[in-house]
Amino acid sequence: MADSGGGQLRKVARVVLLDPRDRILLLHGYEPDDPTSTWWFTPGGGLEGDETREEAARRELVEETGITEVELGPVLWRRICSFPFAGRRWDQDEWYYLGRTAQTGAQLGDITELEQRSVTGLRWWTCEELAATRETVYPTKLAALLRTLLDDGPPAAPVVLETERV
Repeated sequence: MADSGGGQLRKVARVVLLDPRDRILLLHGYEPDDPTSTWWFTPGGGLEGDETREEAARRELVEETGITEVELGPVLWRRICSFPFAGRRWDQDEWYYLGRTAQTGAQLGDITELEQRSVTGLRWWTCEELAATRETVYPTKLAALLRTLLDDGPPAAPVVLETERV
């Protein structure tokens, strides 16, 4: 993860990864300077070099979860977000891709030094578990977004989510 720098939005690709049982894979993170501040989030990260968002989504998925067999679908959602993390403010333009996999044996892979200090693990969540949790999840309306996705299928065009600033 790198900060946006120079006032420009950091381009990010994320994956809403679903298994054959329609469970979503989320990573568990925390603030490196305050391990009591925790949240769940989708795999993904910033673009490197001249890679496309789709290439970044695939790379990040492998690095963060070890999952290599994925059918990457359309962009579901887009959002702008801004949040403090590891002593900086991160301003991001995030695109969320639909991903499907039968490879459910996920584990933290080749993660960065910062991720080693801020990610504790990952797990598959059912839509019902996500809706019932009192833990922080990003994006904040992920349970409702997932329910709509499972009920109605992918949107015809990416849905622009509300800007989130923490």
